[in-house]
Amino acid sequence: MKIAIAGYGVEGEENYKYWSANPANELTIVDERSETGKPLPADAFSILGDGAFAQLNDFDLVIRTAGLAPYKLTTTAPVWSATNEFFAQCPAQIIGVTGSKGKGTTASLIASILEAAGKKVWLVGNIGVPALGVLSQVQPDDIVVYELSSFQLWDLQRSPHTAVVLFIEQEHLDVHRSMDEYVEAKAHITQHQQPSDTVIYNADNDYARHIADVSVAQKIGYPSDSHAHIKDDTFYYGEQRICAVASLSLPGLHNQQNALAAINAVWGYTNDVVAIEAGLRAFKGLAHRLAYVATVSGVDYYDDSIATTPASAIAALRTFAGKPMVIILGGSSKGADFTELAKEMTQHTVRAILIGDEAQAIAAACDASGFVSYEIIENATAQVFTQRAAEVFAQRADEVAKTGGVVLLSPASASFGLFKNYVDRGDQFIAAVKSLYTNK
Repeated sequence: MKIAIAGYGVEGEENYKYWSANPANELTIVDERSETGKPLPADAFSILGDGAFAQLNDFDLVIRTAGLAPYKLTTTAPVWSATNEFFAQCPAQIIGVTGSKGKGTTASLIASILEAAGKKVWLVGNIGVPALGVLSQVQPDDIVVYELSSFQLWDLQRSPHTAVVLFIEQEHLDVHRSMDEYVEAKAHITQHQQPSDTVIYNADNDYARHIADVSVAQKIGYPSDSHAHIKDDTFYYGEQRICAVASLSLPGLHNQQNALAAINAVWGYTNDVVAIEAGLRAFKGLAHRLAYVATVSGVDYYDDSIATTPASAIAALRTFAGKPMVIILGGSSKGADFTELAKEMTQHTVRAILIGDEAQAIAAACDASGFVSYEIIENATAQVFTQRAAEVFAQRADEVAKTGGVVLLSPASASFGLFKNYVDRGDQFIAAVKSLYTNK
């Protein structure tokens, strides 16, 4: 079979390994970049450069990497993906998690709880573990927790046994051509479910409710008094007390919501409240997700570089409500509307530092809302950001130090342009913070 591996990065590399294991397959790597994200195998056929994705008609099958939009592929051949292949071949139950933010945290909480209950769990997908790389090891009695982005869901032909739909907002409109297209892609997580399946959804979010409505599965909205909810600073499932909210190791009301989703997701697999509490305690958070960095001169520094949407930055602000804050906002565009973020900042004692291509758009939203406590770092590069940020931190720290303030990187924007990715951005922030206490 002649197979095109369309897009060659981390997932494309895994796709090549998986499909090349069959000697009957003839593989060609196809990518519009002349220098791909991963080095090509020495003996690989390839079609590279501008217009490469228009040269796919001579193949029997095209394997689309997740970040590659289907509409960019010109072919008469069937288009498949690693996600579709995994769902088609996986012998175990799959819990799929999607949403605009919180996917990685919620999926990790689910895995942590199930592991505490003695289950064999595979945490795969958008969280960074290519699913096909572990497929051969998955056994029927195992449980797979699959973090699913809209890119992975775009053309999904099967749905997970348990679908978790978190808060959804405007996101990835630099790739999706409209909000409707983005939500339609997300909806594939429930579109192919069966009546015996379950969908857990954020009942306070219109988009999540819409996606749940598509499903014929059992529907569980949260929070709900009949399912997972919080009462008197305690997690409950119906009338069953689970544990104190303080058992959750992660800060913020948004993480309490993530925990409710996780509790609902695991309840069909374990209702052992001891294991649930142990799982909530054990997971300490993912890198660059509202992660504590250091305390310098009485000021706490937090790295929330994963926050690429306004709602994520709003959640971070609310986590530290009542404290004086400095927040770093901006980056490259994902088509976001910053109106609600600007309004939120008027409710806090906060100084905003704006960077990147979105700085002016955020400033305009601030002006419209009456929030004036901001400054723009002009013409920043990653190096300038690290140097200049350290200077600004030092200046602004005096404003918040006496009352135990917070400096927060929660950009509400993508990282590209200034940085390689959100990890690089978070690392640059950590370097800037480190320079503060090493230079003292």
